Amino acid sequence: MAAKKSAKRGGKGKGYKASSVKLSNKRTSKLAKQGKLKPKKKRKGWEGNQQDEVRNQHHMNGRGEADSEGESDLSEQDLEFFGTPGTSSSFISGAKVGSLSSEAASKGRKRKKDDEEEEEHYEQKPRKLFGKEENMKSLLPIKTSKGVIQQVTQIKQEVEESEIMEEKVETEPPEKPEELPTLTNVELYVNRQEKLRARKSRIAALASSLIANPEENIKKLKELRSFVTESDPDVFLTVRKLAMVSMMEVLKDIIPGYRIRLPTEAEKAAKLKKETMKVRDFEETFLLNYKKYLEFLELTCKGKLIENKDNKFGKKGNELKLSPSAAQSLSVLAARCLCEILKAHPHFNYRNNIIKVLVPYMNRGNKEMREIVCETVQDIFRHDKSGEVSLEIVRCIGRMVKIREFKVKKEVLDSFLSLKIKEVDYDGENTKQDGKTRKEMMQKMSRRERKRKKRMEQLEHELLETRASEDKKKKIKMHTEIIQTIFHTYFRILKSLSQSSLLSAVLEGLARFAHLINVDFFEDLFNVFNTLIDSGNLGYRDSLHCIKTAFVILMGQGDVLNIDPMRFYTHLYNTILSVHAGTSSDDAPLVLDCMECMLGRRRRQISQQRVLAFIKRICTLSLQQEGHCCVALLAVLRGFIVNFKSSELLYDNDTQGSGMFLPELPHPEHSNAHNTMLWEITLLKRHYHPVVQQFAAHLGRMAPSSGEGQLPVDLLRRDPKKFLEEYKPSEIFFGVKIPEKCSTKKKFFKPGLEYIQPEFTQILADWCPGTDGSPGSVLACVPGSVT
Repeated sequence: MAAKKSAKRGGKGKGYKASSVKLSNKRTSKLAKQGKLKPKKKRKGWEGNQQDEVRNQHHMNGRGEADSEGESDLSEQDLEFFGTPGTSSSFISGAKVGSLSSEAASKGRKRKKDDEEEEEHYEQKPRKLFGKEENMKSLLPIKTSKGVIQQVTQIKQEVEESEIMEEKVETEPPEKPEELPTLTNVELYVNRQEKLRARKSRIAALASSLIANPEENIKKLKELRSFVTESDPDVFLTVRKLAMVSMMEVLKDIIPGYRIRLPTEAEKAAKLKKETMKVRDFEETFLLNYKKYLEFLELTCKGKLIENKDNKFGKKGNELKLSPSAAQSLSVLAARCLCEILKAHPHFNYRNNIIKVLVPYMNRGNKEMREIVCETVQDIFRHDKSGEVSLEIVRCIGRMVKIREFKVKKEVLDSFLSLKIKEVDYDGENTKQDGKTRKEMMQKMSRRERKRKKRMEQLEHELLETRASEDKKKKIKMHTEIIQTIFHTYFRILKSLSQSSLLSAVLEGLARFAHLINVDFFEDLFNVFNTLIDSGNLGYRDSLHCIKTAFVILMGQGDVLNIDPMRFYTHLYNTILSVHAGTSSDDAPLVLDCMECMLGRRRRQISQQRVLAFIKRICTLSLQQEGHCCVALLAVLRGFIVNFKSSELLYDNDTQGSGMFLPELPHPEHSNAHNTMLWEITLLKRHYHPVVQQFAAHLGRMAPSSGEGQLPVDLLRRDPKKFLEEYKPSEIFFGVKIPEKCSTKKKFFKPGLEYIQPEFTQILADWCPGTDGSPGSVLACVPGSVT
């Protein structure tokens, strides 16, 4: 009715009829609103329709057989039509079984009943499930749109197939591995050279590109680093060495002049400019590869061989076995790379880590590695301007000495001697008291005065910044901490080990930095020195260091101490004759320093007898030394002769009634040196060294400042220590002229035939009967005479 009304309205208004599609849509929407519309069933595919047709045909055939047994309502013509082969029965698939007998089938399409739908649902399910049989094995089911399909398979077939395969395997002979062709030594050498050539060219290309433009080619640094973990057993040792050195040189060239700080999480989340992001990526990539390279060098120094993760040359560890000598050479090279990086860029990241790795190698048994690390540390000490790196190294050495209970080599402490520290500030510890005093002064000032004071302080601070005074204060502070750390190490050794091999290094270090020792340690040091001297276990070099330290202290702040240095004078007087007299002249500078400290700078506090005894002892020592050492000693002796007027007694041959000179007496005050002369100068005039001859001639005339026997001006103004450097035998050779053979013959007396007085001839004739008194006849008659 609704369709008819809508058709009429459409026909009245516009003269056309509504389409069937529109009417069906309206009907569908109306039923959906009333809730009477059922969901549409999915359309069956081609396969589903075909199965339904087959099923209906079977159903109809069964029905036909059942109906044929009973009475049939159909006529013979209908039976002939339905029984004709090839007749299409597709219409049966669209109709229901129960609707064939229904009279309402010709009136139109009707909805299917619920019972019929459930019946069809069960019809579509599988009608048989496979049970568990002995020869069947269930497999994983397959889920389709039609349901779950169970899968089974036969067990016997699998067993039979597996048995057949086992029999085949047993019967078939094992396959022989392919035999590689045997290469000769020449072919092996050629292959190795080709591999080396390829890797060398690649390493060179990567290094060149990184040095040319590190910002753009920073990603190639990872590839270059991969060569240090080369795993090819043919070339890995050589390639690793080449890669280590190449990467070290690249890093030395491209390391920035500032410390890289990695960004925080908040900084990473912030938006930055493109250029800033580029710089950040460069820094992060560079720092990551730099860190991994340092870790590789650290493990290589310890003798551990790191294998590349992408190893394609066999099992792990088989191809990385090295001989002890090869592994040692690789470790030495790794230590050298670390040393070069630290020397070139001591300010950069991971500086403290490198120091902690290298310092223990200063005490290793490997001499080559120990020398490399010690030379690096000494070079840093000499060129460190701020003192930060030196302080970190000194602290690390102090911890190592303490942990190992002073069982370290002498070279470890000798490295301290390379430090160039001339000034320290021990008063900086009282800054808190100065702050309190300043606060009290500020409270007493008025408001206007406080403002003016603050402005003046700010102005002074700015002026100090322009003059770089802040850096100087920081430097002095660093040097003070360095000296305190060194002295703590020295004092621990002195208190614990009085006979240690490190004692000479400690005494030499104390002599080197004696002018920087705090006053609080003076009394304890002199007690230790007296104990060491009384023990008699010190060698002559240690004794010289001990004496030098004591007198350097007395020349400085030790003047206020009430200490009698007579014991040290006596000890030096007896030690001088033990100085090495061979080709080595290492002790000569130490002797000159002791003489300068004890006689040159304390000439007003020394007695006459002591001065004369030391002048005589220096002349004796000069006869035992080489030419350059002898020149230096004579230069010191000239200064003593000029400054001490009492030295004229050594040029006088007359002796006084106090006794004769006793050179073997241990006390210089009682040796009676004023009763001797400088006979050694006469011997030195014939020395092979021409400068020694000049000094000897000059001193033989009592060192005149003008006239005959004076020295050239360049020799007079030169420091005695400079003679040791300028006239070394290894640098200058003086040709010694051998005196020529004398051409004149010596005249011998030959007695003549007659004497001047004839009476004497008669006397000889009477004395020697049988002679005529001539000289020849008289000598012939004397027994044992030679004519």
